[in-house]
Parts: sequence; C-alpha cells; structure tokens
Amino acid sequence: YKDVHPSALLAKSYSEVIDRAGIDASEVEDVVAGCVQQFGEQGINIARNAWLEAGLPIETPATTVDRQCGSGQQAVNFGAAMIASGVHDVMIGGGVEHMGHISFADSFSVMEEHGMAFSPELMKLYNLVPQGISAEMIADKWEIPRSELDELALRSHQKAHEATEEGRFEREIIPWRNNGDTYVTDQGIRPPDEGSAEKLASLKPAFKQDGKVTAGNSSQVSDGAAALLLMSAEKAKELGLTPRARIVDQTTVGVDPVMMLTGPIPATRKILERNGMKMDDIDLVEINEAFASVVAAWRRELDPDMDRVNVNGGAIALGHPLGSTGARLLTTLLHELERSDKETGLVTMCCGGGLGTG
Repeated sequence: YKDVHPSALLAKSYSEVIDRAGIDASEVEDVVAGCVQQFGEQGINIARNAWLEAGLPIETPATTVDRQCGSGQQAVNFGAAMIASGVHDVMIGGGVEHMGHISFADSFSVMEEHGMAFSPELMKLYNLVPQGISAEMIADKWEIPRSELDELALRSHQKAHEATEEGRFEREIIPWRNNGDTYVTDQGIRPPDEGSAEKLASLKPAFKQDGKVTAGNSSQVSDGAAALLLMSAEKAKELGLTPRARIVDQTTVGVDPVMMLTGPIPATRKILERNGMKMDDIDLVEINEAFASVVAAWRRELDPDMDRVNVNGGAIALGHPLGSTGARLLTTLLHELERSDKETGLVTMCCGGGLGTG
C-alpha cells in the first residue's frame, strides 16, 4: 500500500461490506471508525473522508474515534450501543491505520514541533514509558522467560500460515489490486522454512539491552482497514436479512498507565462476571498480540484453553494496523465461529494509556 492513501483502504471496506450485505447505502444512519494517529493523511475525520471518497450518500454522517489500539473495536462497540439504545437501526463500525505512511516516528516529530501530548503535571503523577518498556515490565512482573515469548510468536506464525494455506481468510479479505497485481494474503506471515525458534532466539532485544521483547515477539508494523455492518434485529427482519452474529456485551477498563498493557486481564474478567460465565464457556478468543508478553500474562491470569485462543494466528504474524485491528479481530472471530460451528467468542485488546477493551 505504499502508493495508497489510507482513506482509500477504509473507503473500499465501506463499499465492500455494503455490497456483500446487499443493502442500499442510504440505509446506513451513521458510521464510526477507529484511527489512532489522526494527523496528516489520517487527519480531519478520516471516517467521513473515506465515506465520501467511496461515493456513498453525503447525508450519512461519520466520526473517527481514538481508543488507542482498541479503536476499531471501540468503533463497533459504540455502533452497537447506539443501536441497542434505539437511536439508530443501521450503522457501520470499523477502522483504519496506514503505518507505512504515518509511523510512530512521525507522531514524535509532531510532538517535537507542537509540544508533548503528556504535560509536565501528568509526568509528575505517572512516569509514563514507551509501550515496549511496558511489555518488558509485564514480562518481568509475571516472570515470563524469553523462550515463552518466542514460543508464542512462533505459534502465531504457524497458525496464520496454516489458516492461509487452508483458505480460512479468503472470505474476510478484500482483494486489493495495485500496479497490475492483486493481493489476497498478508505478506508478514512467515512460513515454516522462514521462521523457526532458532531464528527468533537470535534476535536482539528491541527496547532495552538485557530485555526479552524483540521485533520477532512483537506485533508487526502494517497497513489495513476493516468494517462491519451493524443492525437491529427488527431492521434486519424488515430488510430480509439473516444476522450472522449478536453482540451480547461489551466493556472498557482502565489500568496502570505505566504497566499500560494489562487491560485484557480485567476486561475479560469483567465480561465473564457480568454474564455469569467462566473461561470455559467461551468457544473462541481473539486477544490482540501487541506483544507476546501481553498474551502470556493474560494466559497466566485467566488459564484459558489455548486451543481456543487466536486459532488462526494473531498480530505477531498478521500485523497490527492500530486503529483497524479491533474491527479485524471481530471479523476474524465471526468467520471462525461460522467455520468451526461454534457459538460464543470474545475479543479483548490492550490499549495505550492503560486501557482495555472487550
């Protein structure tokens, strides 16, 4: 996507989800999309810009939200809440991030020119650190060895490669044509002949000299967009549509902003407790693999059956285009529930600033 504007990615996602559902675009009453780095090409309400770029009705409003890495899931959750409250009947939730064009380095450059996002007063209260250091802190607190982080990373690539070979992603991926070529698979997945435990073990720590977190056991920098069509049961019946899934519950939590990435632990517990469920009641889980230490700590606390977790790989193999990942995880979960004839799924994500979604 080197020569592709991020709004084009999101615009295509909007058009495709509407076309696949077979509805008139005018039925959509509002649009919410997640995006983390909202400046440059991703500034000035990219959710609306993409809608207009897609040639969709100007009467339909759209807004862009930032719940950090959980933005895409939050966009869907906001849409579901609006429908549940009776404000709207039809919405689209999604997200986008073009990290190839708008990188973390760019955000620091903007802050150098226009001032830091974190005020001196905030820094006095919390010694805020980069996410990579938070990932290291988690590994230390839960006494997670480097070998376990690499094992989770290798598992992610193996699962993603297997899923790709079996065509499990075909229904959820929009083919993208660029410069005469059509792309239908993720390029970051390492097949068995390219990825191994030995290669992962050879990588140097990325964030501190004696650390455990490497480029290999962290999520990939990538570009992407995703969108989901949300609708009330009554409206679906009126339009002659069969709902594919139901959003039963949603949550957000706040956690220590320095440790930062532990949000999936209380978010999962909150969802389970509120619905009178145990971990074994969840058929499939998609937890975002921002860093392998996040998943490892969550595994220690929740004791899930890992045969139900990220069964088609995760962000370490598939990438983590910040604002879109939550919507992509929900999409992947939906397709895998259908494919495996399961009923109940959970998506949970850690977020910058000490947040968690579920």
